[in-house]
Amino acid sequence: MVKPRKLLLLDGAGALLSAIMLGGVLVYFQQYIGMPKSILFALGAAAVCFSSFSLSSYYMKSVNPKRSLKTIGLVNIIYCIVSLAIVIIYYEQLTLLGLGYFIIEKTIVLPLAFIEIRTAKKIMEIR
Repeated sequence: MVKPRKLLLLDGAGALLSAIMLGGVLVYFQQYIGMPKSILFALGAAAVCFSSFSLSSYYMKSVNPKRSLKTIGLVNIIYCIVSLAIVIIYYEQLTLLGLGYFIIEKTIVLPLAFIEIRTAKKIMEIR
């Protein structure tokens, strides 16, 4: 079984990387991505919130990791659904590079979300 606290750290670090990519890097290369800057900033802001939640859950020893993992797993799934809907809406504007970025992001975030939820369920079974 994956260690719950390390999973929170991984999620927080990954969300921070997404925030930096979306709100700090991709906006400067928007013409090569095709996604409007306002959308990139919004997705980056969401990633900052997710990172803050996961990292604070990791660092605060009193936090229930089962609840945190279940919450961030569900939020990650919702994020993927919303961002895929945004990709569909802006599909005509996206470049191959932009489309590739969002596909790669989802192929990382979705499996992680399911691992988080599965780990939360296993914690419940153990207790």
